[in-house]
Amino acid sequence: MEILVVGAGVVGLAIGRALAVRGHAVVVADAAEAFGTGVSARNSEVIHAGMYYPAGSLRARHCVAGRRLLYAFCASHGVAHRACGKLIVATNGAEAEKVAAIRDQGAANGVEDLDLLDGAQARSLEPNLACTAALLSPRTGIVDSHGLMLALLGDIEDHGGAVALKTPVQAIDREEGRWLVRFGGDAPGEYPCDAVVNAASFGAQDLARATAGYPAERVPPLVLARGNYFGCTGRPAFGRLIYPAPVDGGLGIHLTLDLAGRMRFGPDVEWIDTLDYRVDPARAELFYAAIRRYWPELPDGALVPDYAGIRPKLAGPGGSADFRIDGPAEHGLPGLVHLFGIESPGLTASLSVAEDVANRLEA
Repeated sequence: MEILVVGAGVVGLAIGRALAVRGHAVVVADAAEAFGTGVSARNSEVIHAGMYYPAGSLRARHCVAGRRLLYAFCASHGVAHRACGKLIVATNGAEAEKVAAIRDQGAANGVEDLDLLDGAQARSLEPNLACTAALLSPRTGIVDSHGLMLALLGDIEDHGGAVALKTPVQAIDREEGRWLVRFGGDAPGEYPCDAVVNAASFGAQDLARATAGYPAERVPPLVLARGNYFGCTGRPAFGRLIYPAPVDGGLGIHLTLDLAGRMRFGPDVEWIDTLDYRVDPARAELFYAAIRRYWPELPDGALVPDYAGIRPKLAGPGGSADFRIDGPAEHGLPGLVHLFGIESPGLTASLSVAEDVANRLEA
């Protein structure tokens, strides 16, 4: 099949790779001047183990399967990564119940090696930590997301596929049993193909509405949640990722490490109406209060604004939503898959989502 994938983030590139490896003629199109400039460029670069999500959900299934695939892919393709492990910490009784429930959810999801610790056991691993209980997840890690996308792109090209940048897709029409994709940019035109995958992230809903024959009532809402990150000066105080008990809309202001060992904190959850990546330095006060619950010795003045990411969520405050992978079996149109709400753990899940999409197109 000739297949166009719209969106050259980590998910779109993973889908393009999966299809190219299976022998399909693949083009991945993106409106930007480079690949991976949206959600994929602004995240925690965490390889999630998969213990947070409801059993049987797409997020749970693809996070666990995707994490296993991702570690293997990074090892075989020389992508920098490290299974540094993570502690999800509780600082009171109510949070301890949450952490225990996360352990149970992880077991239901098939997550390996989860270990519930008391405060002393957790502090023996991380002496600077303050907590009453913690869940140890040794399968959690970090990855160079740009290096990952480069490796995915390399596999696409090695199997005869291509990435078309500065190619904004404007409409998807149906003509003579094939899809006709209309695109703009410096050299606007049309591209006939057998199948289209919409992995356009923030643009997925608009592109779905511009798809001939796709029912408008199937298009979910797009809800934007900005997550701000602050860097931390000084030497690293922890060797593992440190997560608090989850909060509404996210996993709480957590401590992550990059591959050089530098600490950063975030994301928080800030509901917004437009794409705006500015970090308000005043939000640091909220960060200090949240972080000092599990790291009381965080020095004054140590936090500096770093960057922000935005999640393409399908539900607002107080709500939750699964990934949406809308294929021919769901909407009845051949050779068409729309993806909606592929937020966290989208990076971890990307290789598994890609296999799912490929299977739906080949069914």
